[in-house]
Amino acid sequence: MFTEKDHQQLREKGITVAQVLEQIDIFKEGVPFVNLLRSATVKNGIVSVSEEVKQRYISLYDSEKDGVEVMKFIPASGAATRMFRSLFKFLDKFNPERETFNTYVNREKAHDMQIFFVGVEKLPFYDEVIQSLKHKEPGFDSFPDDRQKYLFVREMLAEDGLNYGAFPKGLLPFHKYKTHSATAFEEHLYEAALYDVSNGVAQLHFTISEKHSHKFDAEFNKIENYVGEKTSTSFTISFSYQKKSTDTIAVTPEDKPFRTNDGSLLFRPAGHGALIENLNDQDADIIFVKNIDNVVVYRYKHEMAGYKKMLGGILMEYRDKIFAYAKMLDEEEITEEQIAEIKTFLHDELNTLTAPDFYKYTRKYQIEHLKEKLNRPIRVCGMVKNEGDPGGGPFWVKDEDGNISLQVIEAAQVDHNNKKQVKILKGATHFNPVDIVCGVKNYKGEKYNLLDFVDPKQAFITEKTREGKELKALERPGLWNGGMAFWNTIFVEVPLATFNPVKTVNDLLKPAHQVKKMG
Repeated sequence: MFTEKDHQQLREKGITVAQVLEQIDIFKEGVPFVNLLRSATVKNGIVSVSEEVKQRYISLYDSEKDGVEVMKFIPASGAATRMFRSLFKFLDKFNPERETFNTYVNREKAHDMQIFFVGVEKLPFYDEVIQSLKHKEPGFDSFPDDRQKYLFVREMLAEDGLNYGAFPKGLLPFHKYKTHSATAFEEHLYEAALYDVSNGVAQLHFTISEKHSHKFDAEFNKIENYVGEKTSTSFTISFSYQKKSTDTIAVTPEDKPFRTNDGSLLFRPAGHGALIENLNDQDADIIFVKNIDNVVVYRYKHEMAGYKKMLGGILMEYRDKIFAYAKMLDEEEITEEQIAEIKTFLHDELNTLTAPDFYKYTRKYQIEHLKEKLNRPIRVCGMVKNEGDPGGGPFWVKDEDGNISLQVIEAAQVDHNNKKQVKILKGATHFNPVDIVCGVKNYKGEKYNLLDFVDPKQAFITEKTREGKELKALERPGLWNGGMAFWNTIFVEVPLATFNPVKTVNDLLKPAHQVKKMG
């Protein structure tokens, strides 16, 4: 199936023939849909925390964090292109010489463009775009309004303008302060200084696109001292790229390796699930995971940090219990009462069900079974009440072996021809805002190999085109979906206020991204 040229291509990527054949088998067999049992709800898979208990967890986190290494892990390779989708369409379809802006809005039902221009002066890059325009077009102020609108968007996005569409999202101006505009990258530093600090140092790791690495370096060099002085914190920043060895083969509709016009095999980046490798390379005890675009202006940061510390405190409490039990199983003669106690803890507090015939096992196998359930990475995931926002959600899932567990599931993993499954999916009370704290070491301080806890059956197959030909692409199990399938999982309710992603440019007009209070 493979030529010498193919073998050379594989060697350069660090991919083996066996891995490619395995991926082709997945295409042939298809990815099974997950089997939802029910949605996780408060008191049935989701923990709800009172204000008093929240403060206790914050205190626990504050008292213990200097004894461990803490890190914040931020997937940040996304380009800003999608944020500006409606603006690119506007440039493509609107001609100010031939029609008015209102005609365009009505014709294309482009109400998002209406919202954009109503709030345009509140956008963090408004002044920069206007200055650039007036420099190029001295008569700009006297141009008709429709032409001004067109030129404004063109200056924002065109390659010979500010070229924002080609920026990584993390380096776009997000928030306008008196002295400067802050990028999402900068806001993550400010936020980290409030909770991701151990012994005066905040550690952050960003996964970025290799072609933008110099831009991120330049941004950090520009702001490091300023942010460090304002927060009395020193920062250790590291970057990594999605590994080429995690790319997956594309196939034809007939499941044969897809070849480009020059005869090469086509490999594609395998989605955010590939970042489990990058996460696995980090050596901290406790790792906060948060997306690059989910930040807020400074006046909301302390509230956000409180919830992060709460999740960190919950992780520490559960981790301490798990460590104590794991150590007990390793070192002591265990009584039947202690076995029952550990089994109850797994069931009641970790939502981890032991084998139905557990008590028929010999003592030795009971202990092995409990060890296997305890000795896993642990994640505490914030979950937000559903208010129509898209995104995966928390569910109880049953796998092919009959194991029941808590999982974060995306709509694409569910069989939409199965009415019962769709009903469970639509009945979800909460969704996943990607607000996760991870414990990745055992009680001896040894790091788990996170790749051992991925469920490969939770991959995604999508249909794409390349050079005018149809192909099938394979995405690895999502980082917080199948990528963490075999972790011990605790879901905790957090308020909607903690979820402020910037998916479209108009999201920057929402209160969480406005420095001045409106109204």
